[in-house]
Amino acid sequence: MTNRFLPISMSLHDRKILVVGGGAVALRKIETLLDYESTITVIAPEVVDKVDYYATKKAVTLIKREYERGEAANYGLVISASDSEPVNRQVYEDAKSAKVPVNVVDNPALCDVIFPAVVKRDCLTVAISSDGRAPFLSSNLKAILENLFPEHWSKLAALASRYRDRVQEYYKGRPDQKMAAYERFVSAEWTAIIKE
Repeated sequence: MTNRFLPISMSLHDRKILVVGGGAVALRKIETLLDYESTITVIAPEVVDKVDYYATKKAVTLIKREYERGEAANYGLVISASDSEPVNRQVYEDAKSAKVPVNVVDNPALCDVIFPAVVKRDCLTVAISSDGRAPFLSSNLKAILENLFPEHWSKLAALASRYRDRVQEYYKGRPDQKMAAYERFVSAEWTAIIKE
């Protein structure tokens, strides 16, 4: 039976994350995680140059050695991208027994969490997932959504965030007025407004 995944957004702020593996696949996961204010430790006997670069810039902590049994329990999220299936299996079993969310790259059966394809515009995030079963399809849809949500959506999302704060304060205790204010915002001609 294949896993079914609930789309959920999770704060990684100050969360200790372990990435096992140092190749190109691990690098892609690391580069995704760098945007989310987490503490990333990479364990791998060998790494690609860019992982070394991130370590020299102190963006990640790099430990050049093999993964040791049980150490996944010391983290709040674990990603295993090793070229070794036995290592990936060990990381998965260690994380599961410690109740730590785990992602074994390209093996949805060994995942509690998966990485969706993401289009991010300031505080607006659109995620597409195939439950890890057809990631090429998610990637293709991401490219389509990149065109549907061009960069000016970042300005709109930031403006919407500030607008919500003001509406929450101004219409405190008046839910009907809040909803009417939100409806006015979303019905505005934003494409023309942003161009101006």
